[in-house]
Amino acid sequence: MHPPELVIRGRRVVTENSVGPASVHVTRGYISSISIFEDVPSGCELIEAEPDSIVMPGLVDTHVHLNEPGRTDWEGFATATRAAAAGGVTTIVDMPLNSIPATTTLAGLREKLEAASGKCLVDVAFWGGVVPGNTGALRKLWEAGVVGFKCFLVHSGVDEFPNVTEKDLREAMPELARLGATLIVHAELPGPIEAACGQTSDGKIERTYDAFLRARPRAAENEAVELMIRL
Repeated sequence: MHPPELVIRGRRVVTENSVGPASVHVTRGYISSISIFEDVPSGCELIEAEPDSIVMPGLVDTHVHLNEPGRTDWEGFATATRAAAAGGVTTIVDMPLNSIPATTTLAGLREKLEAASGKCLVDVAFWGGVVPGNTGALRKLWEAGVVGFKCFLVHSGVDEFPNVTEKDLREAMPELARLGATLIVHAELPGPIEAACGQTSDGKIERTYDAFLRARPRAAENEAVELMIRL
């Protein structure tokens, strides 16, 4: 076994079974062992954690909206990755909506990558999007490195990322199966939501707190899950 080139040690090292003094041995860029606090081989670089610091595995946040390019005033790569690093998150996965363009084509992904260049303080990966009519783009997105795909069964909140119907899913899902790609779904159907949203006498949508609570009935999610099971 090769000796470690780097040892990170601290008084509060989080392992699978405990929190306490330990040294983390790193060999060729990978953690090779967790040893006792005093185990620091000669000749290796040593990083000493501050006494009140915690040494732990970096967290992975798989649901992050970076919004850049297009809506960087909401959040962008620089601010989001800085906040992630401050909180111990070392990898984030960006959702395919809210940026302009959305990550539903290879060109859109390339714009994301260009926007991210030189700004990221942690590792960043990307979800691709499934929207009506983009089945032909899924393979290119997959081969370019997206980790999987996301779709909405109800309006996503932004017009650049329209929701899919059962017809759209029946077209896209065989292609995703061929790729071996994961599909994650915002599981709400619009019908039950529209039925639950009351209107005022002049035909406008109610803006009361009670109307807000009624606006997400259980049926919206239940029927969406049933649809995905059928597919």
